[in-house]
Amino acid sequence: MPKEFSKRIYTASKAWRDFSFFFANLPRIISAAWKNPEIPTSFRERIMVVVSSLNACRYCQWFHAKKAVDSGIDDQEVKNMLKLQFQTDAPDFEVPALLYAQHFVESDCNPDPAMTKRLEDFYGQKTAADIILIIRLIYTGNISGNTFDAFLSRFKGMKAKNSNFLFELVFFVLVSPILLPVLVLARPREN
Repeated sequence: MPKEFSKRIYTASKAWRDFSFFFANLPRIISAAWKNPEIPTSFRERIMVVVSSLNACRYCQWFHAKKAVDSGIDDQEVKNMLKLQFQTDAPDFEVPALLYAQHFVESDCNPDPAMTKRLEDFYGQKTAADIILIIRLIYTGNISGNTFDAFLSRFKGMKAKNSNFLFELVFFVLVSPILLPVLVLARPREN
């Protein structure tokens, strides 16, 4: 009996939710989150690697692991983050954001308000809001990559639970110009 594709993927309603949020916040993502001096590139890449590992998006894991190394994070720390052992190496200042990112993913974009409050208390409202934007951005990328893979897995006899072929097909066609080149680039690094 074929195995089931078990990664978190989009349904039409979840895709609408996340892409609506993304496009509504795109100016803020570009102007605020990427320019916040409290969130340097290495911090942002740690968030991206952790979220990508939690969602098991092979495209984002490959891309952000490379970007993390390029930002000055050593190979062993990146390997630890990919295994979700980020508390081993991450600077103390970044650990609360990485724990929040983990909670955010595990709650499927529905974090406990008390956790969000702790994030805001630690970083301040502006930086906490920027961290959440970064988490939402990479989450959207991850689930997009997984939905792309869910369509491909159908040809191996592995259908995703609660999935819809027509939605996967349309989604695949829409994201192929972005993800097919990444698939080609990432393939040599897969085991």
